[in-house]
Amino acid sequence: MVSIIDLTIDLGLVSILLLMGVLLRAKFKIVQRFFIPASMIAGFAGLFLGPNGLAVLPFSEAISSYPTILIAVIFGAIPIGAAQVDWKKTFSRVRNMWLYSMLLTVLMWGGGVMIAFWLLGIVWELNPGFGLVMGAGFLGGHGTVAALAESMAHYGWAEYVDLGYTSATVGLLTAIIGGLIIIKKSARKNQTSFISDFEDLPPSMRSGLIQKEEREANGEVTVSTSTIDPLIFHLAVIGVVVLVSYFIQSTMQGWFPQISVPLLSLAFIIGLLLQKVLKLMKANDYIDRRTIDNISGTATDLTVVFGIASINMAVVASYIVPLIALFVFGILWAYAIFHFIAPRVFHDNWFENGVFGWGWSTGTVAMGIALLRIVDPKSKSTTLDDYSLGYMGMVPVEVVIITFSPMLIMTGFGSVYITVLLGAGALLLFIAAKSGWLVKGKEVKARRQAS
Repeated sequence: MVSIIDLTIDLGLVSILLLMGVLLRAKFKIVQRFFIPASMIAGFAGLFLGPNGLAVLPFSEAISSYPTILIAVIFGAIPIGAAQVDWKKTFSRVRNMWLYSMLLTVLMWGGGVMIAFWLLGIVWELNPGFGLVMGAGFLGGHGTVAALAESMAHYGWAEYVDLGYTSATVGLLTAIIGGLIIIKKSARKNQTSFISDFEDLPPSMRSGLIQKEEREANGEVTVSTSTIDPLIFHLAVIGVVVLVSYFIQSTMQGWFPQISVPLLSLAFIIGLLLQKVLKLMKANDYIDRRTIDNISGTATDLTVVFGIASINMAVVASYIVPLIALFVFGILWAYAIFHFIAPRVFHDNWFENGVFGWGWSTGTVAMGIALLRIVDPKSKSTTLDDYSLGYMGMVPVEVVIITFSPMLIMTGFGSVYITVLLGAGALLLFIAAKSGWLVKGKEVKARRQAS
């Protein structure tokens, strides 16, 4: 049981490490050149100095369980305050981004299980869920790993969490280093639309510190401080979502102990329902989406720090060879999607959209945005707008995958899982080709030569 003192100490230590990460990013060129986020620096420092390293920092035993709650905050926040979208008007514009997002999702999840089942599992004696280490770690990140860890522990494989956090950490490094290599290579061939060399980027992009003249408002005050502070008001809204989700999860586990439903899945559903209630009550205008995004971003940073800091290196070492093989495949698989599919899916600004997808599929959406800012520093492309709209149409699929993957894999339906996901990817490409959504001919060949 975690006491309030444990929680206070854990948050205090993470605060110190995050501020250290901000300082290192602001002062050291090598950190700036690789766009290493403060959360990753803090996570590695926590791993080195924490209980799984030199044991200098007195973290509690609960640090590995915090991401389970934090990812519920992230997914519960997705629907809250979301703008109403007229899909009939926007579908044609965001259609291909939705298609690419769907392909990234089903191919990364399905590909990891495929290679583990049909190759790695033959060479080494591995747990059936080993392939989920890649999909959750690369595409999902530390929070998704935490969500699956609940179910994996339920099915008797507690080691998954350490392997998953390692995968997510390797994915972040891959997103940064691989993305910069891809960008430099394509920039030399003049194949990017708005490329800016690293040295031409504004200081705020490199150091992470925004100068006074470049600062923008980061939210609106929607409630009077005489009633409640706007930040705690928004925190309370998300807190209700997480609390209700937790009680539903506990009730379901009592009724159906053989089934484990991730907290994030329930949080997303409760978030959708709450958003409906807010609209019916005409209270949606009092939700500031930027504040909700800030809360979600805070949860993401904390998830990364706690996830990396809690990795048990002894567990990782016992799987090191098959893990390396899985990671090599994951990197090549993600690059193949970027190289062969992105040039065919996107008609305009294919490279900018594709490199954003690379950052997302290997690291996190934040890494995708960081790489996008390098190649599109003035935000001339519609990548983020299209992604935000397309993602709302894709996130239910992601939630279903996260919810049911452990159950299917751990109960002997791995081959069915692989067939369904990879088959869905093939079907999506077939429909897109037949419907005329894809780029054809010599233009695709020219685009591929750039990457």
